[in-house]
Amino acid sequence: MIYRRVALIGLGLIASSMAHAMRAGGLAGEIVGTARSAETRATALEIGLCDRVTDSAAEAVEGADLVVLATPVGAMAAVAAEIAPHLAPGATLTDVGSVKRAVVEAVAPHVPQGVRFIPGHPLAGTEQSGPRSGFATLFHNRWCLLVPPEDADPEAVKRLARLWEGMGSHVETMDPDHHDLVLAVTSHVPHLIAYTMVGVADHLRRVTDSEVIKYSAAGFRDFTRIAASDPTMWRDVFLTNKEATLEVLGRFTEELFVLQRAIRSGDGEHLHAYFTRTRAIRRGIIEAGQDTPAPDFGRGSGR
Repeated sequence: MIYRRVALIGLGLIASSMAHAMRAGGLAGEIVGTARSAETRATALEIGLCDRVTDSAAEAVEGADLVVLATPVGAMAAVAAEIAPHLAPGATLTDVGSVKRAVVEAVAPHVPQGVRFIPGHPLAGTEQSGPRSGFATLFHNRWCLLVPPEDADPEAVKRLARLWEGMGSHVETMDPDHHDLVLAVTSHVPHLIAYTMVGVADHLRRVTDSEVIKYSAAGFRDFTRIAASDPTMWRDVFLTNKEATLEVLGRFTEELFVLQRAIRSGDGEHLHAYFTRTRAIRRGIIEAGQDTPAPDFGRGSGR
């Protein structure tokens, strides 16, 4: 057991997976959960996701030695203000948001003295959401990035890292601004491109009487999977990681113009060289154990 009592504020995919993983690994003595929606709280009770489910975040954090903010990034400031007077001295407060600078600026001003605030971000997920979507192996062989402040208690950081390692993650620390730039490249802009491509196809579908949907090949199908992710979460990601997202989008646009010119001019040599370089990135991801080389991305093999 690493933490005696863990409070999960928000009970979506990440928090529910944490609950399953902590229980499977015996990492927490008691797991307390809460969510803004009464329906979500009722579902969590029905499936036995937590040992206790409370009606408020303030009640959930009472006596917890670890508190996890698993709400959309845009809601974290209000939640932090609500729970601040109820946090136990010596407790660790963390989060699982996809953006880190905005979380630091929203939450840190509310953290009382004696509480250790260590932002975090598990790089794991699916397009599913809600308390029924979690599963214990979600974090296996995935990375969790911790973003401790300069004056963070080293023992508190190590303890939180042990929890994530116990749930199957590799752990690394990172500066919040660097985190946001890296995630803009690896997650945020790819999601925005997926949303855009599916939006274009939806427009074409109206013109082609559903043929775009009917004859979707694997590439478009995978775009739709990404674009099915929680819209509230992704709205907040783009609004709170604006600078890094716009920087990467600018570079993407420049690359796109180069490819457009190569296609228009029939420059097959440039296209082949470009695709060869990008194919190597896919091999690197597989070699790093972050995806499977199985045909069709391993579909049909289960989780």
